[in-house]
Amino acid sequence: MSSGPTIFHKSNRRIAILALAILVLDQLTKWLVLRSLVLGDEKILIPGFFKFVHWGNTGAAWSLFSGNNAALALVALLALVALFLTRHHFDSHTLPGQIAFGLIFGGIAGNLTDRILPARHAVVDFIYFYLQQRDGNEIGFPAFNVADSAICSGVALIFLITWKNEHAPKTVTGDQ
Repeated sequence: MSSGPTIFHKSNRRIAILALAILVLDQLTKWLVLRSLVLGDEKILIPGFFKFVHWGNTGAAWSLFSGNNAALALVALLALVALFLTRHHFDSHTLPGQIAFGLIFGGIAGNLTDRILPARHAVVDFIYFYLQQRDGNEIGFPAFNVADSAICSGVALIFLITWKNEHAPKTVTGDQ
């Protein structure tokens, strides 16, 4: 029997458990939004700074490529497969790497779920930070959700791991 890596390897289980936790948390928070706010509605929590909104996004980040929900669902599915097959190139055997991939996989799965559910066909965004201007207009960061936060955090962690590995002191091997 081979002792090589399998899909059931400990590192893969950790990634899967975190991804599932992110997916559940993401879908639970979106379910709460769907139950408490109608599409386009908002609930101000900190006036002039933070509110919950219920916005549907058929595009990617910052609503880029709006109206391409089906194509973006396919891209998300392909990204999941590609990341799964290439994860060993990104320190997925270390705990920080497993956390990064768990966050990314869970986030992609959360938004993909929104895109393919017949009742939604759009990603539910609900966290909205903004500044209220004196003239009443708002300057805001695009609305996002738990899945978006997980993806961004996971990608940032991958960059940090890669940067740390590239800038680590090199050890000299062999006789001198």
